[in-house]
Parts: sequence; structure tokens; C-alpha cells
Amino acid sequence: MKKDLITLLDCSDAEVLRLIDTADQLKKNRTLRPDLKGKSIAMVFQKPSNRTRVSFSVGVYELGGHSLYLGPEEISLGKRESIYDVAKTLSRYVHGIVARVFHHSDMLELAKHADVPVINALCDVHHPCQALADVQTIREHFGRLQGLTLAYVGDGNNVFHSLAICCAKTGMHVRFAGPQGYDPNPEILKQAQAAAAKNKVSITCGRDPQAAVKGAHVIYSDVWVSMGQEEETAERIKDFKGYQINAGLVKGADKNFIFMHCLPAHRGLEVTVDVIDGERSRIFDQAENRLHVQKAVLLHLLKGKAR
Repeated sequence: MKKDLITLLDCSDAEVLRLIDTADQLKKNRTLRPDLKGKSIAMVFQKPSNRTRVSFSVGVYELGGHSLYLGPEEISLGKRESIYDVAKTLSRYVHGIVARVFHHSDMLELAKHADVPVINALCDVHHPCQALADVQTIREHFGRLQGLTLAYVGDGNNVFHSLAICCAKTGMHVRFAGPQGYDPNPEILKQAQAAAAKNKVSITCGRDPQAAVKGAHVIYSDVWVSMGQEEETAERIKDFKGYQINAGLVKGADKNFIFMHCLPAHRGLEVTVDVIDGERSRIFDQAENRLHVQKAVLLHLLKGKAR
């Protein structure tokens, strides 16, 4: 039976850690490998991308394979051609599909009908590869994961969903603080909290950013206005007032805290320049680790095991 990576909820705790361990190994020994020799990977992107597209393209190359970028002008899932037809056709040509789509339902349908592994490179509900790279970055800095606390301040979006799940499965506490109306999906939160309880850690949600950040080892932020939400810009900026990551807020964190952001960032909105470009920031370590995580995921799905 083929394997996909749609959400980290489908991975065991051991599988999540194995992917991060493999990413560490690949980072330490970044050489050209023959693992995907003769294999082609289709990259179906409904959204433009910097880190995701480049990291997957380079990752496939460094594993000996070939990537084929298919942007919105080539494939419009469900519009120019049905998702069923796209999935079945691509499965006759390639050995795996990396998809970056607007709707989680499209991702599920693509995976359902594809006969080759499908990797979720972002949808509106999950962003699993980002979360894996984030947790890899945290472990690099602190040398451990168990018992650390991550404070996420902002929108309870796809990035938060995957990050909460990944932290729960690796033994980290998570505190969320955001304005009313921007809470995480309740069902996903419930599942993440169940995974956390199993590992004797917690995921809590509230409105107070100061309370969330107090004593935290990691402070995480994302944009207030994501791609496709541009019409809501004025309303969102108003709603998120008081949730900016700035020098005053981070004073309450652990003295050795690090700041993280998945990028792209809007400096001066969700985070001030002195924080995101300061000495505690690890944003470019996160960006780099996307490459190593993507390679680990590709090995896990296309070679049958991460190694």
C-alpha cells in the first residue's frame, strides 16, 4: 500500500522522530546521492512559493531524481481538469507528487486517487513539512525537545495545526494566544491535545500573549494575512492589534529563548525588526532545514524507509 504525507496526525511519534533524525543525518552529510535515480517527482503548485519550491527541487536533485514543476498555468486542479484525472494521469508518468494547494479537500482527493505517494507541501489546514523543519531547528538549538515550551502568538492557521501536532508527538508543551475568531480548528486541536497527553505534555489556548510567552523557550509567529486573504487585510490588522512580537513581549520568555517564523514575514506587523533580525532569531535555520526535511520525507515515502 502506498504511503502519503498529508498530515502528521497520520504519523506515529516514532515516525516523526525518525524523519527529524534522518534530516539531521542528511544535513551533516550533504552530498549527491543515488536514492531517487531514475525517479521523477511532479510538483503541482496552485500557489507561488520560494522555500517550498526551491527546497523540494534541490532536494530531489541531491537525491538523484528529477523534479517537474507544474504551476497554476499548467494545471488548475478541479477547473481545467478534474482532480481525479490529474491524479490518475500523473501517476502514469511520475513516482511521486508534491502538492501545494489552497484547499485541504483537494489534497485529500489528490491523494485518494493517485497511485503514487503524495506529499502535502501546504494546504489551508496543514503544513507538515514546515513543522518538521521547525522542530528539527528547535532540537538543533536546545539539544533536546522533551519538556520545552513553544508559545505561538497569532492566527490559529495551518502552520499552527501542524506545529502543535509535531510538538505534541515529540514531547513539547504548546501555548497558543490569538484573538477571538482566529482559534485553531477545534477537531485538529482535540487530536493534537490527545497526542500531547499521551506524551505527558499540554497544548493550551488563550487570548493573553504575555501569559503564553511567559517562560517559553520558543516564540513563534506567522503572518496575520495569508495568501488568498488579501481582502481581509484591514480587518485582520485591527483584530490582531496587541499580538505583535516585540521587545516588550519577549522579555517574559526564557532568557535563552529563540524566535521562529515560517516566512515570508511582514516586518513591523506580526513581528518587529529588532526581534526577527535579532540574535535570538532562527528564521533562516528553519528555512535551510526545509531542504533536509523534504529529502527525509522523500526517502521515507519513495524508498520505503528513512535512512
